[in-house]
Amino acid sequence: MHKFNRILVTGGAGYVGSLLTPQLLEQGYQVTVYDILYFGDEFLPKGNPNLKVIRGDIRDTVALARAFAGVDAVVSLACISNDASFELDERLSTSINLDAFEPMVVAAKEAGVKRFVYCSSSSVYGVSESPDVTEEHPLVPLTLYNKYKGMCEPLLFKHQSPEFVCVAIRPATLCGYAPRQRLDLSVNILTNHAVTNNKITVFGGAQKRPNLHVQDMVELYKLLLTVPDEKISGQIFNAGVQNMSIMDIALIAKRVVQEQFPEKGDIPIVTTPSDDIRSYHVNSDKIARVLDFRPKLTVEDAIRDLCAAFKAGKLPRSLDDDFYFNVRRLKRLNAA
Repeated sequence: MHKFNRILVTGGAGYVGSLLTPQLLEQGYQVTVYDILYFGDEFLPKGNPNLKVIRGDIRDTVALARAFAGVDAVVSLACISNDASFELDERLSTSINLDAFEPMVVAAKEAGVKRFVYCSSSSVYGVSESPDVTEEHPLVPLTLYNKYKGMCEPLLFKHQSPEFVCVAIRPATLCGYAPRQRLDLSVNILTNHAVTNNKITVFGGAQKRPNLHVQDMVELYKLLLTVPDEKISGQIFNAGVQNMSIMDIALIAKRVVQEQFPEKGDIPIVTTPSDDIRSYHVNSDKIARVLDFRPKLTVEDAIRDLCAAFKAGKLPRSLDDDFYFNVRRLKRLNAA
């Protein structure tokens, strides 16, 4: 018996949403995907009678309020995602990632939504020399993406009440295969280069990043729809595993891809300077302690999944199709 029956996922046709949506349906939830569909929705199980797909913009609060009617819980994934996306028109990212957020939260609360799960980001920490970055660590954002993710958290908790339970997750950099694949995230980039270019280019290399398999991210969102209110009400949780340097990830990608594609021979790693200095070592003890959540998959699992997807022909034109690259697609669409 579910605690909630009707779930709305903003951004439900994105990288995480494309994996989460079918799994929520398999668990028996009624799911509404509210998404602007910059990347389409062909990969969603649209034949399922419990799935409703609404093509909508989260900046359209009136349409969003209509979509929230009768919904029990919201998983808020929609945003202009990742730091590089801010190469785009700053107004676009500001309007979606910041300005639209609080009106969305208010609309959900007024519609009678009982639980609001917000996907923040561990990149809010920016650069930190701390050996263990916990949820109490000061936020030192380096980009507007990081900054806005952090600014939205107090806007959410301002509306927290016993009837409207709010929780924020700060996920690590995601990796692995999903139906709406992204190939602009560190592990996925390095794997794509190894498979497609027969060469891995590392920008910098010493930067430390926490990682999280996209399936573990999905498992966490499913868990957050079931746990008691008092465990998550007004809480922020880091969610990551395997804090690794970019060079360490490259070495695993090299080893696994050489093993999976022996015909490629030795895959060289080339280093080049980087202006992306984000580096932090995230501590995820709190989520393990409070929610008993421990990621089960590794960076190596993610690379193996991607290799399997390449072998199965699921990632055609992986270097030049903008389907895999958020910034490229938004630029081509002249998103506004």
